[in-house]
This record gives sequence, structure tokens and C-alpha cells, in this order.
Amino acid sequence: MSAPTLLVADDHPLFRAAVMHVLRERLPQYAIVEAASAATLGAALQAHPEVELVLLDLAMPGARGFSVLLHVRGEYPEIPVVIISSNDHPRVIRRAQQFGAAGFIPKSTPADTMGAALDAVLAGDNWFPPMVAERSEADAALAARLAQLTPQQFRVLLCLADGLLNKQIAHELGLAENTVKVHVTAILKKLECYSRTQAAVLVKSLENDQDM
Repeated sequence: MSAPTLLVADDHPLFRAAVMHVLRERLPQYAIVEAASAATLGAALQAHPEVELVLLDLAMPGARGFSVLLHVRGEYPEIPVVIISSNDHPRVIRRAQQFGAAGFIPKSTPADTMGAALDAVLAGDNWFPPMVAERSEADAALAARLAQLTPQQFRVLLCLADGLLNKQIAHELGLAENTVKVHVTAILKKLECYSRTQAAVLVKSLENDQDM
């Protein structure tokens, strides 16, 4: 039986190594898997069903703001996700919380505090630094609408946001073109969007004005 595993997803090798050092010191009973992009994160989650927690940088290649967080939460709702980011603006932290993260650890956090935060999340609690940003009803409504999408529909939505046509999406995701059409219709209905462009703008709203 595979050992319980933690997945560290960050595109900076030195920071990834530093986080893994903290994990090995604090949580030696866990195996560790790495990912350096949104694509390798998805592949790692498929290859390692024993993953019990994901530590996620929001600014990896292939990520679009909070899209990776939403995608992981939609496809693997049983796995808690802790955001690790250099952008600890209160609104970023609040959005991470509203979009389903179980925790948020600024990259400037001392190792002991990081370890305590991960202990809390693995015990079933949440861990966030103090915030002053107010809850956003718009973000709450957006999260609720996106939560209606199936994992496949979310993948199609991200392709829509990249401006791909149905035929291109079908090739990208290995689907029949008619299946893509059905997904697009369902996506627009669930998101209350009147056009593909409007859906793309909605995905754009998942990004932050500041680097994450």
C-alpha cells in the first residue's frame, strides 16, 4: 500500500526544495511528490491517488489565477489545497478562501509556522493568516456558479477562455466535436453567460491584478 503523500506544486525549484525540506522535517511519515506546472500537477494527481494534501503556487506555468485551485477542488474535492504564494494581499487570501482553499501560507512564513499550518489542515481544520478584506459576494456567486461545472466542463471552459474553437477543443481534450458543443451549451447555461466571449471574461476575473 502506498504511503500517504503530499504534493508540492511550484515552478521555482529552490522554493520547492525549501518547502520539501520543511515537510520532511515536520511530517516524515509522508512521501512527497513535486509538480512545476499546471499540467504536471494534473498528471501527478492522476498518478498518485494517495495524495492527501496539495500545496499550490497560484503563478505556475499553465495556471490562470485561481483556475487551478478551482479545477483541483472540482476534480478532487476530497483533497485539501493549501495556497503558498508570494502575494499575501488580503483580497488574494480572501479569494483563495472563497474559492475553496483549506489554507493560505505566504512564502515569507517561517518554517515553524508553515509546519503548524499544515498540521492544522491535515487534522481537518483551515489555516489562514489574519485578513482585513471583506467577503466578496461577487466572488461567492462566481464560486457557486463554477462549482456547478463538471471537471470536463471546466476543462472546456478554460479552452474557451484561450479562444479555441470547438474543433480545436475537441482535438485538445480528445473529445468528439459534438460532445464539445453539448458541453459549451451546458457551460453557458450554468454560468448564465450569453456568449463564449462572456464566459472568457468570467475566467479572466479569476486572475488578480497583482502577481500571485
